[in-house]
Parts: sequence; structure tokens; C-alpha cells
Amino acid sequence: MYTLVWTTRFARSAENFVQRHGELRAKFAGVLRDLESDPFQPRLKYHHPGGKLKDVQAVSITYDYRIILTIEVREKEVILLDVGSHDEVYR
Repeated sequence: MYTLVWTTRFARSAENFVQRHGELRAKFAGVLRDLESDPFQPRLKYHHPGGKLKDVQAVSITYDYRIILTIEVREKEVILLDVGSHDEVYR
């Protein structure tokens, strides 16, 4: 099991995301559960965005929405940084 670490920015983004996209609340919660159990599961589509975000990773909620994060494998922590649409989080 991994520990999810919610940054202040992620907490704000998550609250806004759920308010704007209530229909994705269950899917979002499922992705967070999957990250806790194994962030490298193929269905999460774990990837490195590149460019100015080359030092972070991303997973997919849906085709249009992503969670930006950092994984510290030694400590088994997933540090959640941002959530939103592709354009919002890759800005």
C-alpha cells in the first residue's frame, strides 16, 4: 500500500474538480483508491508528461482529465499535486 499525500494545491483543485464534475466523483475516488494500492497499474495510464512537467508524473481519470503527482517509491508515498482537465494541469 502507498500513502496518499494531499498538497494544499491538490486539496483545492480536488474540491473544485468534484464541484464542477460531480458525475466523475466516483471515478475520481476509484482512481485515488487505485493509487493507494498500486500507482503503476496499467489502467491508470501512468506517464511522464515531459516539457516543463518532466519532473512529475500523471495518471488518467478519463480521457480528458488527469491527476498530476510525484511518487516516492522508497517511502511508498504518492504526493498529489493537481487535478483537472488536460489543458488545466499541463499549463
